[in-house]
Amino acid sequence: MCSHNVEEQLQEERFAFLAEWYDPSAALLRRYQLLYYPKDGSVEMFDVKNQRTFLRRTKYEDLHPEDLFVGNRVNVFSRQLNLIGYGDQYTANKMGSKKERTLAMIKPDAVTKVGDIIQMIYDANLIVTKVKMTKLTCNLVQFVSSGPVIAMELMGDEAVMVWRKVLGPTDSGVARKDAAYSLRAQFGTDGTKNAGHGSDSLASAARELEFFFPSTAGHGPSNTARYSDCTCCIIKPHAISEALTGKILKSITENGFEITALQMFNVDRANAEEFLEVYKGVVAEYTNMVDELCSGPCMALEIHAADAPKAFREFCGPADPEIARHLRPNTLRALYGRNKVQNGLHCTDLPEDGILEVQYFFKILDG
Repeated sequence: MCSHNVEEQLQEERFAFLAEWYDPSAALLRRYQLLYYPKDGSVEMFDVKNQRTFLRRTKYEDLHPEDLFVGNRVNVFSRQLNLIGYGDQYTANKMGSKKERTLAMIKPDAVTKVGDIIQMIYDANLIVTKVKMTKLTCNLVQFVSSGPVIAMELMGDEAVMVWRKVLGPTDSGVARKDAAYSLRAQFGTDGTKNAGHGSDSLASAARELEFFFPSTAGHGPSNTARYSDCTCCIIKPHAISEALTGKILKSITENGFEITALQMFNVDRANAEEFLEVYKGVVAEYTNMVDELCSGPCMALEIHAADAPKAFREFCGPADPEIARHLRPNTLRALYGRNKVQNGLHCTDLPEDGILEVQYFFKILDG
């Protein structure tokens, strides 16, 4: 290869992935080659089956190099793509070597600090790909079964080691001396009540993740939803992808709301339409709201409080973040919303729908 061609290739570096997208209108799984050009942040897609261009090279600012690894889901122009393989050896060599999955568990003593902890995870360049609040039975370690725990699948470069470094030394007292900014130093009490757990190897991670998030039929440990005195909150996909989850959860708990169930879901179009049906023909944004809800992973919460639907709806603020910023600047949508559709989160609007919406996620979708 002549030096001119080498120079041209270096200038036009591109990463290639095999991606799948479920087309709801045709009920088909479609396969594409996704090309990403880091020089200008542009993307290109080819239809593998039909051997033709599906998307001409187009600048797309919402996709970043750190999002691109096999096993991740990415959103490209409202299509949620599953990255299932590398498109060439160059991409595999450059981007595939260090990605790992690990289990992170928040122990009962630190569940109320979930917002801070998820923010620490994002700050360590790890991605939360699965989450479930659950209650373990007492045939496991007594303390871990003393209250709800939050299990998470984390993904990122050398995730096992990075998460254990975030956790800090096992004994919280030692952590406060030797790693003052670690999770256990900040939120742990001693060697048992030490706020969190992390897999100690890739083999342990695989085993522990299979327990909480089984790949075969079954759902692992059950969720902690109570279905009483509650309302539903959905952290929307755009807020998840913008790494706002930790900040939103922290705001919720610091303002006196109790999170009694929490889980990450990937909602398909049919379920998004059914869940949001109350808005059909009522708000002009209905179709766009459906598009947003099924564009990537979202996080569903059961919120517990006195007069929960009304109190939490007021805390969320007006549906339009621009109005919220003018009238109620400290509300969640004022702080974390972009526009009327990407407004940070959904909350139950009608008091009588609080339990029904919680049941939809934690009984039907997790059933």
